Amino acid sequence: MSFKAAAVQMCSGVDPAKNAAAMARLVREAVAQGATYVQTPEMTGMLQRDRAAARAVLADEAHDIIVKTGSELAVELGIHMHVGSTAIALADGKIANRGFLFGPDGRILNRYDKIHMFDVDLDNGESWRESAAYTAGSEARVLSLPFAEMGFAICYDVRFPALFRAQAMAGAEVMTVPAAFTKQTGEAHWEILLRARAIENGVFIIAAAQAGRHEDGRETFGHSMIIDPWGTVLASAGATGAAVIVAEIDPAAVKAAHDKIPNLRNGREFSVEKIAGAVAGGVAA
Repeated sequence: MSFKAAAVQMCSGVDPAKNAAAMARLVREAVAQGATYVQTPEMTGMLQRDRAAARAVLADEAHDIIVKTGSELAVELGIHMHVGSTAIALADGKIANRGFLFGPDGRILNRYDKIHMFDVDLDNGESWRESAAYTAGSEARVLSLPFAEMGFAICYDVRFPALFRAQAMAGAEVMTVPAAFTKQTGEAHWEILLRARAIENGVFIIAAAQAGRHEDGRETFGHSMIIDPWGTVLASAGATGAAVIVAEIDPAAVKAAHDKIPNLRNGREFSVEKIAGAVAGGVAA
């Protein structure tokens, strides 16, 4: 059963209420273009590097404005509404980077907490320590929807192929990768990583991204993408500013890709043995 999917590109600021309003406008635009599944980026609700300022406006799941707005939009528009992620206050004082998929009745069908924390030091002087504030997730899920089997990842997760392979082996036909890639890492790796995950698993990839210069000073790469199981980019947005991209998703293309290159079936268990190289006086046995 084919369906029309949309990826909403945003440039979220520091005010969750303003971001919720921007999300609603873009989601309605996507539905006007025929989308029945709509995905927003990582950290839809707020991008704020000042942790004290962020904590001052964070809410738990029951009181979060992005969660509330996402549920309401799903009901109003009769769609599957995927908030790629937003920051959710936890009882222990830490934060979850949590995505939500709402059904057309507004119920939460799936939650996904980002598993891999972006703890890196970049060449341009940027340093990120997500683990200092966020609690990492530990559970991946494949959700059976009326139109496809869907798997979940968030941003930095895309650098961990095992997560995608495990979900593909569990039957995922569509993998979702909402993100807020930095400009530097996006320029180097964003498209190639997304296309690689699509090709090696024979799945569709839907990746809504943050884009442009944000109120907190960071710059994100944008280029939201929808990619087919053969690695073809079906739709792509630009580098800056809000945008909506839409593409037709036909899960039958997943079976076709698997039939052509059945690497999921042909994979084999193997061991890795570390051996010594050349040694003085001869060659290691």
